[in-house]
Amino acid sequence: MRAHQAVYPVATMCRVLEVSRSGYYAWRKRGPSARAQADAALTERIREVHEDSRKTYGSPRIHAELQEEGQRVGRKRVARLMGAAGLEGASRRRFVKTTQRSEDARPAPDLVDRDFTVSGPDQLWVADITYIPTWAGFLFLAVVLDAWSRRVVGWAMATHLRTQLVLDALDMALWQRRPQSVIHHSDQGTQYTSIEFGLRCKRAGVRPSMGSVGDAYDNAMCESFFATLECELLEQCRFRTPAEARPAVFGFIEGWYNPRRRHSALGYQSPANFERQAELIVARAESGEPDCVYGPISDDRACPRALLPRSAGEAFLSPGIGTA
Repeated sequence: MRAHQAVYPVATMCRVLEVSRSGYYAWRKRGPSARAQADAALTERIREVHEDSRKTYGSPRIHAELQEEGQRVGRKRVARLMGAAGLEGASRRRFVKTTQRSEDARPAPDLVDRDFTVSGPDQLWVADITYIPTWAGFLFLAVVLDAWSRRVVGWAMATHLRTQLVLDALDMALWQRRPQSVIHHSDQGTQYTSIEFGLRCKRAGVRPSMGSVGDAYDNAMCESFFATLECELLEQCRFRTPAEARPAVFGFIEGWYNPRRRHSALGYQSPANFERQAELIVARAESGEPDCVYGPISDDRACPRALLPRSAGEAFLSPGIGTA
């Protein structure tokens, strides 16, 4: 009626729509309802979280962020308000194959067989290479992820695909984590099947493992990270040169993905926070603190076993602590 009052008399519209004139004018003077005001305030906070996530979070991660802040809000309400505000998470682009395999290569056996379940840190690493397109050519990125926490523990960037690229990523992971007999799982790219890479693994006590040829599911965890990188960074930015892309990729890994990005497989915790919480569980279990494992995540509240994957929760709790 308000939109058409310049065309039709209000009295006529009230009669046709069977609405009283007094009711219409009372509605005009009435302010927003409490629900509408709450939705407006929540929408503004959702917009802030969405901006803070580099405009990549959808309703599940924004809902997790609001829950951690102590807001009692349903996921469907978050999705509804995001839709009304025109906010949406980043979507993934198509998969691009970059692996080149040598016919003379002697690959390592597959020690993983698509089972990426582990009970603790530095038992299984997954590794692969992807490319970052720029106007002046490709920048190649090699990464090493811990399958337990999804944390990028080693990475390297270069404008070439020589074996040194994956050696640098492996060396960074070894320097940061100091593993004992970790499995390093990759595809059968020439960099990973090279003699130089095999000798480096042998010297460091790393057990190489490789999936089959042409099957992304054999290294699905690493492919999932690359898909996240592509939809949350590469689809949002365009780089003129590899030198311009380097700090952006560094910032994504060390400034966003590892310390802050919420991962659905980790109970919507970031990889760094997941590892901190696991260390907290170990410390409390060793100190004999009783039954502290079923509360929400916080630095000063109960241990978050309910938000850990089952294998990780079992691995970091002594028998009898927090059992159901």
